[in-house]
Amino acid sequence: MTTESVGPESTTERSPWPALWALVIGFFMILVDSTIVAVANPAIMNDLQSDINSVVWVTSAYLLAYAVPLLVTGRLGDRFGPKNVYLIGLVLFTGASLWCGLSESIAMLIVARVFQGFGAALMTPQTMSVITRTFPPDRRGTAMGLWGAVAGVATLVGPLAGGVLVDNLGWEWIFIVNVPVGVIAFVMAWRLVPTLPTHSHSFDIPGVFLSAAGMFFLVFGIQEGSTYDWSGLVLLSIGAGLVILGMFVWYQSWSRREPLVPLGLFADRNFSLANVAITAMGFAITAMVLPLMFYTQAVRGMTPTTSALLLVPMAVLTGVFAPFVGRLVDRTHPRYIAGTGFLMFAVALGWLASVMTPQAQVWHLLLPIGLIGLANACIWSPLAATATHNLPPQKAGAGAGVYNTTRQVGAVLGSAAIGALITARLSAGGLSGGSEESATQQLPEFVRDPFSTAMSESMWLPAVVLLVGFVAAVFFARPGGQATAEAVSAGTETNPERALQD
Repeated sequence: MTTESVGPESTTERSPWPALWALVIGFFMILVDSTIVAVANPAIMNDLQSDINSVVWVTSAYLLAYAVPLLVTGRLGDRFGPKNVYLIGLVLFTGASLWCGLSESIAMLIVARVFQGFGAALMTPQTMSVITRTFPPDRRGTAMGLWGAVAGVATLVGPLAGGVLVDNLGWEWIFIVNVPVGVIAFVMAWRLVPTLPTHSHSFDIPGVFLSAAGMFFLVFGIQEGSTYDWSGLVLLSIGAGLVILGMFVWYQSWSRREPLVPLGLFADRNFSLANVAITAMGFAITAMVLPLMFYTQAVRGMTPTTSALLLVPMAVLTGVFAPFVGRLVDRTHPRYIAGTGFLMFAVALGWLASVMTPQAQVWHLLLPIGLIGLANACIWSPLAATATHNLPPQKAGAGAGVYNTTRQVGAVLGSAAIGALITARLSAGGLSGGSEESATQQLPEFVRDPFSTAMSESMWLPAVVLLVGFVAAVFFARPGGQATAEAVSAGTETNPERALQD
């Protein structure tokens, strides 16, 4: 049932671009907060008397609280309007950012990051939903090009802003700076984002609890594995997470109420493959930053700002090429662009891992980092445009929620896995992962080699995961037309199981 509180989905004569620009400010802030902490981790460890494993939870808690609610927050946008849900999330995100900046212990900071992540979860699906509902299919690639460019620029602004703020004002300001930005974003969204028609939905509360519990046990087990020496308790946690997630999928398949994950959406081949690919992308983006920042600061003795400056080529190339790639997506088979991007990204990470030595010249690092930027431009908008091309308007929120959830699930697993791998590799090299001094100042010369080796070996993990994204992209089909969207709509509305079989 649709509530015709406002005009049709097309919003007739109103240009969708001002609304998109208003929304991407908030989306930009969310992405910045996903990366800005990496460069501040050493300072947080020192100031709050923490260790590597605990400080990784500052990122993992945010990503976990971000990922799990996405399945239902996209549906909330359909039910109560994407504009309303976005504004509520923005208020929560901004308030939690201030709380993060005022935290006086690592535990308080982790709790504040949970609330910040939930605010981000309310906001993110609404940006994709508005694009899907206000841009025609043949122009979504261009709109997603802007979305991809914002993602690329955020990869620069996050670490760079983090470095400048940590060096000059303290780590607290990487969060406090969100407050004025959040106020500006709220005013712009309030004025420029249209009020779209709403669609009634029921909410799958058991599904929310099953997905949340499964993800928590899985992430906790992976991230804490090294801390507890991969004991039976850790393996039990991982096993329980996998079993509960399996129960969640099973419950979704037979539930007679409106499911949290409309399985009929996966009847569209490209939607399914795009979700696999974006999971690999979320994993790699999150996992690559942590070992790089520890390497530059602990082995090379760089300041947080100087470390972040190394990412300038990556962000600039992504920001420059993403709009061009977005326009190309509307005319070119997505497998060629996205597949090339994933392959370049994997090669670049392997290249970077091979040159992360104590003696490496800076330009040796900049070349693969620049290649990562070009690869990013070929991935973000093609994946988003391919995933959403055939989504009918009434399923826009659900589809955006699933897509963003899989991206964040990848990021959560990437954060947990890279933290566990770094700790394991440091232990294998005879180093302690809990030493504050190892992160906040340059290491003595005799331990730089084993430390840099541990960081470079860790970089191979996201490189391998990206090959999964490459395989998924290779099997993309050319996006279909409105008939496919109607088929997906019919499949999700009536018989999800039949839609999956078709």
